[in-house]
Amino acid sequence: MSSDADHDVCGMSLAIDVVGGKWRLHLMWVLGSGPQRFGQIRRMLDGVSEKVLAENLRHLESTGVVHREIYPEIPPRVEYSLTDLGETLRLALIPLEAWGDAHRTELAAGTRAQSAPVRTASVAM
Repeated sequence: MSSDADHDVCGMSLAIDVVGGKWRLHLMWVLGSGPQRFGQIRRMLDGVSEKVLAENLRHLESTGVVHREIYPEIPPRVEYSLTDLGETLRLALIPLEAWGDAHRTELAAGTRAQSAPVRTASVAM
């Protein structure tokens, strides 16, 4: 687990704390299309258990990127949606999705691009 000191140094640590894990990025994608009920989300994310889905939704709600709305009906209806903060995160994730789409074939084949290595500036984390 990262410490608060890590967060003072690198915004990437904060972002990873929010969306890290197998299902959270997928949840951001699902909720990006609008409010969804728990069952709808579960059907869209093949392979996630109810327990794991509930835990991840609670985490995203606790970080302020997901809103949980309970409607006073019988039986109660609950919908999950992105908050304004969540929408800014969704927009930030679009280039990551585009990168995955652009490199789908290479990644699926387990190969690396045959181009020269790219040098990047070191980033303090």
